Amino acid sequence: MRLYFHPMSSNSRRARMAALQLGISLDLVPVDLAKGQQKSPEFLRMNPNGRVPVLDDDGFFLNESHAIMQYLAEHTPGQTLYPTAPQARADVNRWLFWSAQHLQPAVSVLNWERVIKPFLGRGDADPKEVARGEQLVTECARVLDAHLAGKQWVAQGALTLADLALAATLMVSERARLPIADCTNLHAWFARVRELDAWKKTEL
Repeated sequence: MRLYFHPMSSNSRRARMAALQLGISLDLVPVDLAKGQQKSPEFLRMNPNGRVPVLDDDGFFLNESHAIMQYLAEHTPGQTLYPTAPQARADVNRWLFWSAQHLQPAVSVLNWERVIKPFLGRGDADPKEVARGEQLVTECARVLDAHLAGKQWVAQGALTLADLALAATLMVSERARLPIADCTNLHAWFARVRELDAWKKTEL
């Protein structure tokens, strides 16, 4: 299987982390976002949204990083990252959806204003957008921090796709100056994820 990715993309990182944790070897194909390779006709045939990552499994193209994680797990006999029991899987799924619908969009606001805009030379951060992003991230961080009280991992008492998905989003926590300093449970959990080989092998 081949993964089209960018190393600074948190979406790409969660797919790569899942593959590493599952023991799946991927043929990694970098996509130069700054040069607009994701908007080329060739790339748009794989993903009309023009975004990374995209998984190519012998001509089956799959975009959306959380879906890629699930697909990789489904192709790994005996894996434990994505439980098969209905309630256990639903528990993981709810956090994957929360990652995609709440945490990722919130973090993306501050990542755009404080990291991507300066990198692309698109001007200074918009104070109103920064304030909006800080409020959104604070709300999400409090939810996750409260959930993690007394827990080692996000779901099912074990490392799952949920941990990898959420942690990948937080890879920009320092550069984007995410307002999570007071979230002690979140920080303890994040430190555990950062000790994983899958995390270390996907660091820039």
